[in-house]
Amino acid sequence: MGRVERIRGGSVSFISFIGYDTALTQTTNPAESSHDINAIALRQLNRTLSGPSPTTVAITTECPADPIRISRDVADSLRTVLAHAVAGRAVSIIPACAELTTQQAAALLNVSRPYVVKLIDEGTLPCHKVGSHRRLYASDVKKYQHDRAISARMAADKLTALSEEMGLYE
Repeated sequence: MGRVERIRGGSVSFISFIGYDTALTQTTNPAESSHDINAIALRQLNRTLSGPSPTTVAITTECPADPIRISRDVADSLRTVLAHAVAGRAVSIIPACAELTTQQAAALLNVSRPYVVKLIDEGTLPCHKVGSHRRLYASDVKKYQHDRAISARMAADKLTALSEEMGLYE
């Protein structure tokens, strides 16, 4: 676990290495006791979002108050969080504008820190400097991860086509 120093007001002033499963903002590890209620909520949300495209979704609570209204985009994100919670996976929310160290980016990409530095030096991954330290935006790291997944899928499709062409794939 990384070292966290706090300044007055409880703000995080320095985060050294944190693992992939540790969020910059919040990590939720679903308890088994909440599985059933999360599964019901996921089914209800799927039903709501599969109908005519609502621009907002109303969520009611047990306390007698007005329903909470959220946008369709936030409801889609909530659906993703619920799906992971139902599957028993921890969920981390990292804002797209979050600045990551090279070590944090490496943990997110499941590669070594020197490899991330190499990607930065090649211009493949954009970064900016904070003093003498390199920082990457989480959105840039996720875009690289997405692009890498697409190119891997395309390479696998090419190999499959080549195998079929050679009669090796049945």
